[in-house]
Amino acid sequence: MMAAVEVQAENPPFFAVAAPRAATVAGVRLDLLLLLMLAVGCLSAGPAAAQLRSNAQAEQSRVIRDQSVTRTIPPPARYVSEAGQGFVLDRDGSLTLLRFDRSTETWALRPSAAPRGDTIYRNDAGEQVLRVTPSGGITVYTTRNPGGSPVSVAGPAVSLEPPTLGPVQMFNLMTRRSGLVSDAMGRLVRINVFGEESEALCIEALVVTTDAVVRIARSPSARPFLDRLRSITIVEGSRAQVTYAGGDLRVVVDPRRGIAGRPSSARVIRAVIPED
Repeated sequence: MMAAVEVQAENPPFFAVAAPRAATVAGVRLDLLLLLMLAVGCLSAGPAAAQLRSNAQAEQSRVIRDQSVTRTIPPPARYVSEAGQGFVLDRDGSLTLLRFDRSTETWALRPSAAPRGDTIYRNDAGEQVLRVTPSGGITVYTTRNPGGSPVSVAGPAVSLEPPTLGPVQMFNLMTRRSGLVSDAMGRLVRINVFGEESEALCIEALVVTTDAVVRIARSPSARPFLDRLRSITIVEGSRAQVTYAGGDLRVVVDPRRGIAGRPSSARVIRAVIPED
């Protein structure tokens, strides 16, 4: 797919061997010789044994940590917070996917261990989105409720897999998105999409990126950061990233990582509006 649109460690154990009777070879007692050999062998094996124990302890700690995270994976379902915010959770391999009601963006969340056995799920910008307790209690964090709001199950989950469009649908989508951004900016903003491996991921990136640009354009304090914007380009690459230079907002998606290979709107906004 290639298209462009213009529209508005411990010590080792010591083993002792007791011989019932002392024999000699060349004047050296065999029992003493055997003890000496065992002692030398244990000493020489000490660093290796210590390293093995250290590796085993590290692996055990990792397993315990992973098990702690695994036990607190929120099940796929639709949830509603006490503040009234609804969202859907789905699974894609090791990823937890989340989409808020009335939003087109799917967030790929990754877990990390937290105090008291909790698990924190963050987006690709490092922002905390969910916190899950060992008992399964879930708290969601949003810009409207940064302190968090408890949630409860409100229904079954729906699939959050990205859509696949035909050539005509893809062209129409690019046309609409170019017009949406151009109207928000008051000037022509070109849309370019180059992708061969994952059209669905490029579509996701196009929708997420243009929505983020429109939100920025509607903010009086943030809009000046878009003064140089002339084009939005979606391409495939080996690493997901967002750059904004020379009037081109370029989003690189990594098809090998699936939905996690598409930068979120938070990363798009950070690329346009650098943090102090």
